[in-house]
Amino acid sequence: MFALFFVHPAAAQTKVTIAIGGGACLCYLPTVLAKQLGEYEKAGLAVELVDLKGGSDALKAVLGGSADVVSGYFDHCVNLAAKKQELQSFVVYDRYPGLVLVVSPKHTGKITSIKDLAGKKVGVSAPGSSTDFFLKYQLKKNGLDPAGTSVIGVGLGATAVAAMEQGQIEAAVMLDPAVTVLQGSHKDLTILSDTRTQKDTLAVFSGEYPGGALYSTTAWVKGHEKEVQGLTNAIMNTLKWIHSHTPEEIMAKMPEGIVGKDKELYLAALKNTLPMYSETGLMDPKGAAAVLAVFSEGSPEVAKANIDVSKTYTNKYVEQFAKTMGTNAK
Repeated sequence: MFALFFVHPAAAQTKVTIAIGGGACLCYLPTVLAKQLGEYEKAGLAVELVDLKGGSDALKAVLGGSADVVSGYFDHCVNLAAKKQELQSFVVYDRYPGLVLVVSPKHTGKITSIKDLAGKKVGVSAPGSSTDFFLKYQLKKNGLDPAGTSVIGVGLGATAVAAMEQGQIEAAVMLDPAVTVLQGSHKDLTILSDTRTQKDTLAVFSGEYPGGALYSTTAWVKGHEKEVQGLTNAIMNTLKWIHSHTPEEIMAKMPEGIVGKDKELYLAALKNTLPMYSETGLMDPKGAAAVLAVFSEGSPEVAKANIDVSKTYTNKYVEQFAKTMGTNAK
């Protein structure tokens, strides 16, 4: 039993609960992969991942105290600032949001533009989630009143694909791998808007637009600096691992339940998503400002709130990681 005397220092682990807004979504892959690679343990953390059906549910878990950190879209930090709830993101893993507005295969040919969504039923992961915000922004940008479109929560994975194939909804805001799965069965799938690439993201938002990040209440971040640094290190090491391995190697590390039965489709979706993952982990101040601009346009409450967007994120922990690694965060 001598091994007891040679316990790795990381064995004294602090428990942290992360609520994810849909674990099967490739937009959240770095959070899941970090656990698969043992990066949280290396950082001295015992991380429990709680999988929920949308970002708004993950946010409720943190605000309600049943989780410590959200792995979700940064835009919630900006939206909640208008309600005087202080949230702060501390490591960004998605440079682009990866949101795709897709027409149901049953309505191919009938809906050819965003303007055609007036009065239609459109699926989002959950009302109040980033998919919902994105839909409202797109409708408004195309001269439609968002209130004239019925928003229906359909989740992000198999439930969203089923709702689309059965024609329960006329369109949906989806993310990969669900988009690629749908394309696999329906080659003529109509995509109205796609933010998986830099080109499309710039076309929609006029700037880079951060997607997935780890965030929590500002009070939790301030009171748990050691844990926040550990989580940041784990995500940064995972991002480095992603960018130095093949899509096949990444897929091999993911849980089978997430990859699903059709490995080829998952791999195709992963290849579509890889450009999304950040290489620096840093929040681009212009990206944060773009999120505020989008919300100000879609929400009078945000427009009137006079939000200081620089308080909704911090790059301190990513910069500290870069210093420790002897590299400069750019």
